[in-house]
Amino acid sequence: METSQLIREFNTNRLHLILAQLAPTGLLAFAAIATPAIADSGEYLKAGFALILLASGILGALAEYSAASQAQATIDSLKLVTDKNPLVERVISFRPWLEVAKFVTPAIFVAIFVAILLGLYA
Repeated sequence: METSQLIREFNTNRLHLILAQLAPTGLLAFAAIATPAIADSGEYLKAGFALILLASGILGALAEYSAASQAQATIDSLKLVTDKNPLVERVISFRPWLEVAKFVTPAIFVAIFVAILLGLYA
């Protein structure tokens, strides 16, 4: 691939990473607002609500991990190009930060999920 194609690929992966975080963030915000009302509901509704959060969280984490991994692979390809310019160097320098999207952000979502579950069943 040419350098410009790799930069476009990185930008596509970065956009996918951003989009992958929108749905879980929105769902968790809704859940934080809805938890007090749902906590007063029946056990089946609470269980269904918890399972929706869990399933969405798993899919969100997979989407984030996948997009970040693909962006890292693109950066690894950019490291091999011979015509490096400041933009290429800047993109390459961003590679370690993608570990945050792969591991830290999903861990935070898990902590939020646990807090919501505690609020739901406490």
